[in-house]
Amino acid sequence: MIRPILRLIPALLILAASCNPRLSNGLRKKDRSRDVEMITSMGTVVLRLSDSTPMHRDNFLMLVKRGYYDSLLFHRVIRGFMIQSGDPDSKEGHPGKPLSQGGSGGPGYTVPAEFRPGLFHKRGALAAARTGDDVNPTKASSGSQFYIVQGRQFAEAGLDSIETFRLRGRKIPQDQRAVYASIGGAPHLDQNYTVFGEVVSGMEVVDSIAAVPTSGRPLDRPLKEVRILKMKLVKRK
Repeated sequence: MIRPILRLIPALLILAASCNPRLSNGLRKKDRSRDVEMITSMGTVVLRLSDSTPMHRDNFLMLVKRGYYDSLLFHRVIRGFMIQSGDPDSKEGHPGKPLSQGGSGGPGYTVPAEFRPGLFHKRGALAAARTGDDVNPTKASSGSQFYIVQGRQFAEAGLDSIETFRLRGRKIPQDQRAVYASIGGAPHLDQNYTVFGEVVSGMEVVDSIAAVPTSGRPLDRPLKEVRILKMKLVKRK
């Protein structure tokens, strides 16, 4: 009775693998329907990636599976704006002090911009950091650095001002204006930095990280260590 069952197991494994094939980038198709659990020294945040930004989605998932983000610091924090991580140089960094490369470390490549009208910098948005327009006119994203928007609420007059002076006349859609007025965000970044996901749980942890004392400008380094302990893929709830 034992031998037939044992012979059946390899066949079942082959069938399972064929239903969840490995993609060329090392991911499995099933990975794209999972969320990312980010366990930090201040609590856990769950992130959901957007299928509308497939290059950023797959790149982030690939790095998570490799353990790339494990032990990295949140190296830049601005209360009422955002929290930033993803610099590999911060793994051995010290809070309050400059990183060895000024917070510009990465995996050695960039990801082409994927701006989408429906993805905007509302509170809880997950977006890719990048270098400035002077050296990066195509607005390509860092291969690993990301930020989560804490943001703040805006009155109509404030949104009008952002349209005129920060977005160079580009209008913020009415439905997005309503979100910025009710829950808040960072509208001046829209269509300049790629938003590729959002927080689905743990926003209170983002608020706690954003509230830690920092060195202030220009580095905005937390004075105490706030670290990503581990990132992993989890089943969506």
